Amino acid sequence: MKLYFANTSPYARKARMVILEKGLADQVETVFQNPFDESPDLKKANPLGKVPALVTDDGNTVFDSPIICAYLDSLSPETMLIPADEARWNVLTSEALADGILDAAFSIVMERRRPEEQQSSMWLERWQTGIQRTISAVDADLTPFVGDLTLAQIALGAALGYLDFRLPDIDWRASNPAISAWFADFTTRPAMKATDPANV
Repeated sequence: MKLYFANTSPYARKARMVILEKGLADQVETVFQNPFDESPDLKKANPLGKVPALVTDDGNTVFDSPIICAYLDSLSPETMLIPADEARWNVLTSEALADGILDAAFSIVMERRRPEEQQSSMWLERWQTGIQRTISAVDADLTPFVGDLTLAQIALGAALGYLDFRLPDIDWRASNPAISAWFADFTTRPAMKATDPANV
């Protein structure tokens, strides 16, 4: 299999972490692609031209990080990141919440790359408020993100890591001690260290 990724993509980081946590590194070749380049291989794997994109051994393509992560999780019964029982819905909902933080952060990054006079202060404020509100909600109840490793934890780790990497001006730790302590512990995982964009 081939996973098309970019070092700084937090969405690709999720998939790369799943590969490492599931012990699939010998089965998946990671291939760097700049999504802003005109890459025929990437566009063939995903017509949207976005990373990550996975090409399976039989030539099928899988894209969008939640689906790629779910597919990779299905390849091995070891360390299931998405439970097969009723708990799966809690995990997937919590993953979506973490992905929401990530989506808002990515939107801020893209908006700030526009000329300043074209940036929308309304949307920037809305996205940042959404991030802070969601992090505060998670800080108040970390239950879905503790215990045995799940895809929700990986998604939250990728989201918070992206905030630190691209938006250090958003001081999400200041009034959220529980999630701050959680993240400090989570960043010690080998998969987090191996995929840290700051080390690229």
